[in-house]
Amino acid sequence: MKRSDVLSWNEYFMGLAHLSALRSKDPSTQVGACIVSQTNRVVGIGYNGLPRGCEDDTYPWGRDGDFLDTKYPFVVHAELNAILNSHSDLRGCSIYVSLFPCNECAKAIIQSGISKIVYESDKYKDQDNVIASKKMLVSAGVELVQLEYALTIQVSKKDAK
Repeated sequence: MKRSDVLSWNEYFMGLAHLSALRSKDPSTQVGACIVSQTNRVVGIGYNGLPRGCEDDTYPWGRDGDFLDTKYPFVVHAELNAILNSHSDLRGCSIYVSLFPCNECAKAIIQSGISKIVYESDKYKDQDNVIASKKMLVSAGVELVQLEYALTIQVSKKDAK
């Protein structure tokens, strides 16, 4: 008899997003994203971090202060990294992301042809950038699905060896 206690596709792909988030060097917010084709094939993965070639120790990671003294002008969000890391046509794909996308990521998601966002946290839902994001996504016909659970993957260093 086969196992029945396996991960659902949503759990599996969100788990990959969470695993990717563990690569982020951001001390306050780690976000991961996983893009999946209509045939459940992973076609892109990303996390929030600096652009390729920019040294992590050279740029600020703070949230407060003058704009150029914060992480905000420098960090590439997980969704955009997943889109840029993909070598596939993303039309009709779904993106799994641990935090609802900002307005800038929403533009990239819409332009890439991704048709569904599966997300967990919507903790910034009252901020203008997320309100703008939802307005654009709904206008563009992107399906928005919030998962009702919190998947936590814990991997110890011992288990990883």
